[in-house]
Amino acid sequence: MIATIVAINIDDYVLEVLMRDLVGHDRSPSAFLVYLHLWRETIGRRERSARLSHQMIANAIGLSKSAVQTGMRRLLRRRLVRVHRDSPTAVPEYRIARPWLNR
Repeated sequence: MIATIVAINIDDYVLEVLMRDLVGHDRSPSAFLVYLHLWRETIGRRERSARLSHQMIANAIGLSKSAVQTGMRRLLRRRLVRVHRDSPTAVPEYRIARPWLNR
């Protein structure tokens, strides 16, 4: 299999502040990896949102499903991600929040 290289733009804040905050302070590197993946699937693809299951995210970034769930809970608690479900069993639709742009 040949890997495709994809370049995406990421806000400086994500790498200069958020990474240190999630990985260092919160001790949740899974939250940072999930955020980066959601960024790529939304902003990186010029989409407003992405429908992804926890298992789909886990497979894409190489974490366990439970690690993705833990990271996602952290992101939702910190309001860095918004989620919408059409029904309790539907695949969630995620949207990245960028609160630093509103300052």
